[in-house]
Parts: sequence; structure tokens; C-alpha cells
Amino acid sequence: MRYVREKDNTVSEWGEYPSKRSLKDLIPRSLVIIDKPQGPTSHQVSAWVRDIFEEKTGHSGTLDPNATGVLPMGIGSSVKLLDLLHSVPKEYIVAMKFHGNIDDRRLDKIIGEFEGQIYQTPPLRAGVKRQRRKRKIFGIEKLDTKGKEYLLKIRCESGTYIRTLCKDIGKTLGTGAHMMELRRVEAGSFKEEDMVILQDLKDGYEYFRQGKGNRLKKILMPYERALEIFPKIKIKDTAAGAVLNGADLTVPGILEMENFSEDDHVGLLSPKGEGIAVGTALHDAEEIVDMKEGLVFKSERVFSPSGDYPKRWK
Repeated sequence: MRYVREKDNTVSEWGEYPSKRSLKDLIPRSLVIIDKPQGPTSHQVSAWVRDIFEEKTGHSGTLDPNATGVLPMGIGSSVKLLDLLHSVPKEYIVAMKFHGNIDDRRLDKIIGEFEGQIYQTPPLRAGVKRQRRKRKIFGIEKLDTKGKEYLLKIRCESGTYIRTLCKDIGKTLGTGAHMMELRRVEAGSFKEEDMVILQDLKDGYEYFRQGKGNRLKKILMPYERALEIFPKIKIKDTAAGAVLNGADLTVPGILEMENFSEDDHVGLLSPKGEGIAVGTALHDAEEIVDMKEGLVFKSERVFSPSGDYPKRWK
């Protein structure tokens, strides 16, 4: 549901459409989804991207060295967005092998028992405190089988250890099992079709240095893509300028809103769609529609858009 508080059909002189940023402005405000290769750590991949652009980089959602697939990375000021992506659901394709003969019907039953809330203890190699914790498995689907080897698709809460999940399924079945290969195919709104291999990223940057930026423009994403997981409030340019200079959002600054509840995380967008901030809603959207004044949003993370905005209310 969308709530419109104030219609604004004018084309603003302020701000800039994210899709129209020059590469000079886009690079330090961009995300890139790397198809992580097998072998290097996520940290090593991040360092390689940093060396390409000579900008600060970071990654979200660490993958084991032997795992492959979707690895969201931030460049420049977009690095500050990455912790927003840590909590998004993940989807994996895993090849696992049971250590004994199994009955498919019994396996189906046990897989069903692992859907929902589970408890896990991180493996020794994880490098985190080994204490029992809850994680949610949204679904497990069998894709293929070959003898004792099974291919599964697993959708789960962030922070789930798939290697441990495979081991626990095998233990419950009574045969034992281990993970053979793992590929992440989705992290929140980022999917395999968004990925790029490191060589193509390097080639795109080299073409850019030669004055041919089209290839790189197709690879890099504006940082606003990270805000897709949140409901949005579109705000006036004057409100954007105020928020960017440390103010919290008040009712008169709102143009329109998606539906959200009090205490939800919400993203603020300018009239042209530039990401301004992420923070906490202080009221339900339905309640805000009827308000005349007052604070409605508490900023937690303010971004660095490429467009200019008025520094104070007009």
C-alpha cells in the first residue's frame, strides 16, 4: 500500500537520478555483486576489488574459501551500507554426501523436521565464539540425487552454517553426512543474474580508464539497491537537505510512503530516488497520514548522495 501526503509533479532542480550518475560519481557510491570463485577468502576478494578501483571496499555475508557465488561488495562510501545486508535471508545450493545407504521417504521426513527454528553450534573453522544459537530454515528442497550424493536448495536465515546443517541431517538420519560443495545463489534481493566475475570487473574498469565506460556502467549498481529490503518514504528536497545535515524527519517533509509499522527500519528517498538515510519509524504509516506535525523518523545511517540539496528549510 502507498500513502500520498502531498503530490509533487514538478521536476526538481535539486538532486540527481541514481541511474544518471556519471561513473566518476557512481564508483565511490556503488555496489557490485561478485561471483566469488573457489579458493580465496571473501577478504581476499575484497582486497582485489580495492586494488582495481583504489577505493575502500568491503563485503557482506562471508563465504568459506571453498564456497562460491553471490558476494555483495561495497565500494567507497557504500561500504557503510553492508551491515544492512548481513541480516537478509540467503539461498544456497549444496552438494552433500551421506556415509551410508538411506531411505528417501525417511530423509524427506527428517528434512521437514529441520525446517523452521533450529539450533546450531558454529564449526571450529568458523572463527567465532562456539556457543549454541537459533537460526531459521525457511525451506529445504531436493533437486537431484546420485547414489549417496544429494543436491539440495536451502533458504535460510543469515548466519546459518550449511556445513553444520549437512552434518546434523546426517547425524539425525543415523548415517552421517558431509558437505561437498556450496554455492550461494541469493542474498536478499541480489541473485545470480546480478553477479560478475572478477576478470570482467577488471576489464570493465580498464575500458573505463580508456574512456569507454559502458561496460562498467552495466556492472556497478547504485547504492540504492541495498535499500530495496526496506519500506520507503519519499521526502521533499528541503527535507533531504535537513536530514543530510543532521536533522530528523518531520511530517511536513513527506511526499509519499509505503506501508510500515512503528519501529520498522525505513529508507528515505529524495524525489529523484537518491538514498538519503535509513532509520526507525516513530509511528505507523497509516497514523502519519493524518498527522499535521511532529517527528516521524529517527535517522540511524545517513548516506552520501551525488546530488546537491538545500541546506535548510525554505
